[in-house]
Amino acid sequence: MSVTSAAPRLTVVTGEATPAKIWRKRALSVLAHALLIVASIVMLYPLLWMLSASFRPENEIFTSTSLWPSEWSIESYFRGWTGLRIGFGTFFLNSLIISVLCIIGNLATCSLAAFAFARLEFWGRPFWFAMMLGTLMLPYQVTLIPQYVLFHNLNWVNTFLPLVVPKYLAADAFFIFLMVQFFRGIPKELDEAAQMDGCSPWRIYWKILLPLSTPVLATAAIFTFIWTWDDFFGPLIYLSDIRTYTVQLGLRTFVDSSAESDWGGLFAMSILTLVPVFVFFLFFQRLLIEGIATTGMKR
Repeated sequence: MSVTSAAPRLTVVTGEATPAKIWRKRALSVLAHALLIVASIVMLYPLLWMLSASFRPENEIFTSTSLWPSEWSIESYFRGWTGLRIGFGTFFLNSLIISVLCIIGNLATCSLAAFAFARLEFWGRPFWFAMMLGTLMLPYQVTLIPQYVLFHNLNWVNTFLPLVVPKYLAADAFFIFLMVQFFRGIPKELDEAAQMDGCSPWRIYWKILLPLSTPVLATAAIFTFIWTWDDFFGPLIYLSDIRTYTVQLGLRTFVDSSAESDWGGLFAMSILTLVPVFVFFLFFQRLLIEGIATTGMKR
């Protein structure tokens, strides 16, 4: 005689979405989107107002808060581009030269330093890595005077060299740390396989790590371009000849505390100054997000 025992059945009760829950969820979603839209408008309003002011006549710039000019005019753009002793295109060219040179320097030297910290074995590596990270805690103003004295003794003041040469000495610890974290996420088995095939450390760096590091290199390039293009303090300290001015120093020339300021030209050139940053970011935003998202993560 066989005895069979019936296993107890578990009944899972799933709550059905009621109309009230659906409407509450939709209402919360609409409310969240409305708040985000309002916040976006508040944040974008100064930029939109500046864009609108660049198309206004000079006598209407500060008389209205409306985003729609009563009369459209592009006179401010012509006046701002050619109204100074030096054409504003010279400032654009100077900023572009400095930014491109800084990007090349940061990518070359910071990636080499990061490769050394991430892949090579040498005496005192943890100590030197900690020292490198320690430089991130130093404010720029702490080293400003010693650097200025050094560059002055080298007769580099009023040239692009003080703004460019440090980038070729792996001076940006942030990018070194960023690349070290990315390199550590690349399997070391690739290095070992390359060494078995007779590759030197240089070829491992050039043929294996760099091709796999496009996201982090693009991230470093984008940040370097934005920070260099928007830098005002560095050019203000080292550049005194108007022919060497960057766009940020060029914008300052439109405002004069002892004479009449050209606000229309200032706003017009400010809009043009923002265009390269937006274009550069839009073209490389996918690589930027990928580089930040994958830094420090094993893949």
